Amino acid sequence: MSSTLDALGVLDAAPEPGAPERAVRRRAGAGRTVRFFLRRPGLVLSVLVIAAVVLASFWPGLFTSRDPLTGVPAQAFRAPGAAHWFGTDELGRDVYARVVHGAALSLKATLIAVAVSFAAGGLLGLLAGFAGRWIDDVLMRFVDVLLSIPALFLSLALVTALGYGTVKVAVAVGVASVATFARVMRSEVLRVRQAVFVEAARSCGTRWYAVLGRHVLPNAIGPVLVLATLDFGTAVLAVSSLSFLGYGAAPPAPEWGTLISDGRNYLANAWWMTALPGLTIAATVLATNRIARALDGEWGRR
Repeated sequence: MSSTLDALGVLDAAPEPGAPERAVRRRAGAGRTVRFFLRRPGLVLSVLVIAAVVLASFWPGLFTSRDPLTGVPAQAFRAPGAAHWFGTDELGRDVYARVVHGAALSLKATLIAVAVSFAAGGLLGLLAGFAGRWIDDVLMRFVDVLLSIPALFLSLALVTALGYGTVKVAVAVGVASVATFARVMRSEVLRVRQAVFVEAARSCGTRWYAVLGRHVLPNAIGPVLVLATLDFGTAVLAVSSLSFLGYGAAPPAPEWGTLISDGRNYLANAWWMTALPGLTIAATVLATNRIARALDGEWGRR
């Protein structure tokens, strides 16, 4: 009988045990996700803002077809309107197009800065917390020296030594944030190192690098990832500040900080040249902070 059913394909079509339960769990999980976002419209708006910035960085043609470097002198200082959403600058260039194309430069610098601080600070904190003893003392004293210097001053000193340019500004901003990442990673490693499962792995004779890679690092990395998300907004501000001071990409590159710097001389008759790029930076930073708070809350509940 079973062979006949198998030949007819009936047995193959029968649902496997537990399939209805898994489908119910998937639907319940999807419903919880939808309710989570419906109760947090600010988080949804923040995700949309960051998604728009990322899309503008990689595909600016989705948002505008205008050339950010070419202007029409006859259309200089046009106020925001249907033809030019963010108005035009002193050379007749479309400010909206310059903001959109400038997102690529600003996001590139921000990602490099966060990557430098995450990698270097995370490594220092991991070594200090796991090795302990004199290694911890030496590394933490170095971190204390970095913390004693204001981040903006340290960034200015580093970018002066390295030279001008978007990548060099990003590296300077990243190095200035290394100490914060090192502190957070060290505290998490010290907490996880004392956990029962880590002690059990050690007592079983597991080698130190296996304990570090399989148990300590995966359980300590969560708060550091949340800090990286929060530091993204701080890095946007720091990179824009250094670009405002003239340390970023050379003109006519439309970096966000450079756009604000160029418009400050025309505040009396062309406020949009400074205000609208500044509002773009503010919206990006606030959206990033909102997402970081949501991630922090989810991680804290776990």
